[in-house]
Amino acid sequence: MPRILMCPPVYYGIEYEINPWMNRAQSSNRALAIEQWTALRQLLEDAGAEIELLSPEPGLPDLVFTANAGLVYQRQVVLSRFKHPERQGETPLDRAWFESAGFVCSDPPQDLAFEGAGDALFCGETLFAGYRRRSDARGVQQIAEQLGVQVLPLELVNPSFYHLDTCFCPLAPGEAIYYPAAFDDYGRRVIEATVPTLIKVDAHEAAAFACNAVVVGRRVITNTGCPKLQEELARHGYDPVATPLGEFLKAGGSAKCLTLRLDGEEAAGWRVSA
Repeated sequence: MPRILMCPPVYYGIEYEINPWMNRAQSSNRALAIEQWTALRQLLEDAGAEIELLSPEPGLPDLVFTANAGLVYQRQVVLSRFKHPERQGETPLDRAWFESAGFVCSDPPQDLAFEGAGDALFCGETLFAGYRRRSDARGVQQIAEQLGVQVLPLELVNPSFYHLDTCFCPLAPGEAIYYPAAFDDYGRRVIEATVPTLIKVDAHEAAAFACNAVVVGRRVITNTGCPKLQEELARHGYDPVATPLGEFLKAGGSAKCLTLRLDGEEAAGWRVSA
C-alpha cells in the first residue's frame, strides 16, 4: 500500500513572500483550504494510499507542503535545508517525525541548500534534481553520491517554477509530465533524451500547476484547470482526476507539494520489502 505523508492546513496562510505566487495582500481562506486539503486526502485514500500525518505547528504555515520535508530513499531520508529563514523552523519537526517513524535521517552537505522532493524526483532509477532557485547544484550531486544513485541536475530558469515538482512530474519509468519553458535549453535536451515518453503542458495549464500532480499507480490527481493534460493522460492509459486546490496555489503549491511518498515516488526504480 502506498504511504503518503501529509500535514493538515490548520495554520496555513500567506504570512510572508518567498516566491512569485505569494502576496500577503491576497490572504488565504483557511476554511476553504481545509476543505480542499481534505478532498485531496480522500481521493488519495480512494486510490489505495495510506495517509500518515505530520502535526501542524503555529508560525509554520508552509509545513503543510510536506514534499519539501526531505528526499526519501528506501529507509533513508535526506532532510531539507531550506534556503529561506521563514521555513527553516520546519526541519526539526520533520526530523522528529522521521526518526519516530524509523527512518535514518541525514543532512545535506554543509552550507548547501536542498529542499527535498520539491527538487528531487526519481523517474525510474534516475534522480532528476532541480537547482538554482531553492537547491544548490553541488548539494544534489553530493546527495546522489551519498545514496549511490545516478543524478541529472536541471537548472530552473523561470522564477515562477521555483521547485522541480512545479514543472516536472514522473509518471512511471520512462514517462513524465513537464513544462519545457521552466528549463534552460540544456535541461530540456537532457529531459527529452532520457525520458522517452513526455507529456508537455502549455503555459496556461502550467500556471494552474498541472505538473504538480500526485501519482498513485495509474491514478493522477491534479488541480482543476488542466483539461488538455487530463485528455493526454487518459490517452496514455492513466486515470486523471481533478480537484480544486486554488487556496494552495496562492502560496505556490498544489497536489504534489501537499504530499510526500514515504515508500518512495511511484516511478522510483526501487521498492521497500514488506
